[in-house]
Amino acid sequence: MKLELQGITKVFGPLVANDHIDLVVEPGEIHALLGENGAGKSTLMNVLYGLYDPDDGQILLDDRPVRFKGPGDAVAAGIGMVHQHFMLVPVFTVAESVALGYEPTGPAGVLKLDEARARVKQISDRFGFDVDPDALIEDLPVGVQQRVEIIKALSRDAKVLILDEPTAVLTPQETDELIGIMGELKEAGTSIVFITHKLREVRAVADRITVIRRGKVVGEARPTSTETELASLMVGRSVNLSVQKSAATPGEAAFRVEGLSVVSPTGAVLVDDISFDVHGGEIMCIAGVQGNGQTELAEVVLGLEEADAGRLTLDGQDLRGRSVKQRLRAGIGFVPEDRSTDGVVASFSIAENLVLDLYDTEPFAKGISMSPARVVANAEQRAEEFDVRYTSVQDPISTLSGGNAQKVVLAREMSRPLRLLVASQPTRGLDVGSIEFVHKRMVAERDNGTPVLIVSTELDEVLNLADRIAVMYRGRIVGIVDVAEENGTAGGVNRDMLGLMMAGVPMDEARTQAAEHHSILGQAYMEEDAQ
Repeated sequence: MKLELQGITKVFGPLVANDHIDLVVEPGEIHALLGENGAGKSTLMNVLYGLYDPDDGQILLDDRPVRFKGPGDAVAAGIGMVHQHFMLVPVFTVAESVALGYEPTGPAGVLKLDEARARVKQISDRFGFDVDPDALIEDLPVGVQQRVEIIKALSRDAKVLILDEPTAVLTPQETDELIGIMGELKEAGTSIVFITHKLREVRAVADRITVIRRGKVVGEARPTSTETELASLMVGRSVNLSVQKSAATPGEAAFRVEGLSVVSPTGAVLVDDISFDVHGGEIMCIAGVQGNGQTELAEVVLGLEEADAGRLTLDGQDLRGRSVKQRLRAGIGFVPEDRSTDGVVASFSIAENLVLDLYDTEPFAKGISMSPARVVANAEQRAEEFDVRYTSVQDPISTLSGGNAQKVVLAREMSRPLRLLVASQPTRGLDVGSIEFVHKRMVAERDNGTPVLIVSTELDEVLNLADRIAVMYRGRIVGIVDVAEENGTAGGVNRDMLGLMMAGVPMDEARTQAAEHHSILGQAYMEEDAQ
């Protein structure tokens, strides 16, 4: 099925999310829609899927104009969508989840589950998905849950499949499997719209690439384009994707985690007896698929959550019993995973958010008196330094985009003397240019002798910044990779090895397996390096 979008425009108040966008997806083509977070990609696909009504423009299927009043109309027309956050019911089986909303029924409305089960098996066998129709969703790995979403779309005869940031929660190996599945679907004649901000994945799988920036199409590219060329199209200027850093010269172990465990109120072990240390002058990255205990680890460090066992020390001082404020005053800088909940106060001004942890100290206060002028002056200086786009620093921070709000958090935490910097998903929502800046600042903090602990699900970010990498799986540390030592071996730091560790394979075994296997995505990395 041929899909064409002509002049699609979608406006939310003063924000033009999509500005007269044209897009053509040919039958049996994988067409990548590439752009930064907030560029308008997901909004455009929500228009296509009938979730939003366009303010202007039209959608054509096989050269015939169509108009969707909701997702049901889009599904009936042959369009399926796999959302970034899966729409599955954890306690349902695969067959029940696939049938939900389109249940096959017999006399008196009796559910014909055998028919749904057979449909799942038919699609699974055809494309090699290897999915058990009777398995519970909550028992399936994330990568298999994504296959269930694809089966659900195909069971409704989708001719055009939209994949919205499909690799966000996958290991590299699961990403490889998805790329293989996309190839199978393409060969069967399915058109795929692949929405992503990950450059090398685009190069590995796309037939054509359309780049969107600030709601507009700014160009088309071929998958033979280099990563740097694609990034320049996304940002509108030349960027350096790899931060230049000298070898680390780590000092003493400044921050120690010993036997740390965190148990949920329901008894689930979220962090399971982990130990590691971070030296002054090094960057330790915690890698892993989201949901393997990294969030709880970071929150325990700042005191947002209590540990059930274990000990944390900073420069030899025990952090147990210290409040969040006391830990911040002790020199811990903290960039939280969820900025809207833990990073900013939405009703406070930009200037106030930049001194949340220092508002009662000099030079911003003397005694019980606060100096608004100094708070504003500080904000203007920090906003310029971190390229925060704003109208007035006295406006509520809620008026900023997500990326600019993240820059405010980074500016606040990285603009004071630190004894430890903890950053969880520090570049989430930032454009490529801002990521470049943040990475440079983190390396500079390292070079100043600060121990830096970064939690990130972005493997490229981890490999770009880390001096050592601790991989977490189901609350435990599978292994700690010393980047300098690994780079001294023949293959250097192996992405396949890290991906296997992210799936729970012990480090030595993962190294052996990775040496025998080269992934599709790994090939894209090697081709990029060769260029």
